Amino acid sequence: MEKRPLIILTGPTAVGKTDLSIRLAKAIGGEIISADSMQVYRHMDIGSAKVTKEEMDGVPHYLIDVLEPTEDFNVVIFQQMAKKALETIYSHGNIPIVAGGTGFYIQALLYDIDFQENPEGAQIRAELEKLAEAKGAGYLHQLLKEVDPESAEAIHSNNVKRVIRALEYYRQTGEKISKHNEAERQKESPYDFFYYVVNTDRSILYERIDRRVDQMIEMGLVEEVRKLKEMGCHRGMVSMQGLGYKEILDYLNGDCSLEEAVYVLKRDTRHFAKRQITWFKRERDVRWINLPEFDFDQDKVLDALLAQIRR
Repeated sequence: MEKRPLIILTGPTAVGKTDLSIRLAKAIGGEIISADSMQVYRHMDIGSAKVTKEEMDGVPHYLIDVLEPTEDFNVVIFQQMAKKALETIYSHGNIPIVAGGTGFYIQALLYDIDFQENPEGAQIRAELEKLAEAKGAGYLHQLLKEVDPESAEAIHSNNVKRVIRALEYYRQTGEKISKHNEAERQKESPYDFFYYVVNTDRSILYERIDRRVDQMIEMGLVEEVRKLKEMGCHRGMVSMQGLGYKEILDYLNGDCSLEEAVYVLKRDTRHFAKRQITWFKRERDVRWINLPEFDFDQDKVLDALLAQIRR
């Protein structure tokens, strides 16, 4: 069966993916699927640096403004929604461009990773959740270390959800989830794809991040989070764990000053960007677009992409 085309345009936060993805879509007859864990939510525009209607410039976008902040969103839901969007775009005779910075989501779609749910998993999960509450996250992480050291190395001890998922998988199958994930990662992609990662010098990226946070505050991020809080959104929700939301929520809850919240937001966004780059470096078949080599000229970048894609 002939593989269908797919273009991925990703990179660290604030590097300038949005503008480039829209230019590319206009040049090749593309439609954009957002691979962003926050832009999927309505009422969360400033903190997620959501693409505006004007910026879209008539290019269809999918997975933006489709969920309420009270709803869950994870890799499994993303994969289901993104596959539907792919079919719609192919039915238009257009090329899908997956744009956004969530590497795990991109990997799940590109290699069609299998996240099958096992019915008896719920019982094991409930048992492990109780254990986490009673003995703490560290205890659970230690259990994982004993049966699957590779996963324990890859998953932070505070990420209780993923630690539980790994333990649950091991208890159900007797196999390490790290081994399963490795096998899934070795799968061949069902798509004929180009996987682009846009990057720049670290100092320039960090400057862009700091400037973007300042702009978000000027644009009314505090007001946006205040409204979400009034709607009943709280720290326990998936949506409110996003960068920009949890920090401002802490300020509104009186846990820190606005100055401290902004400092933490800038610092944590820089750390996040660093982790994103590390993730993309581990991926296969990636083509790096280093902006300084193009004198930061979007036209030059676009010409280079088009030359490769058309070839």
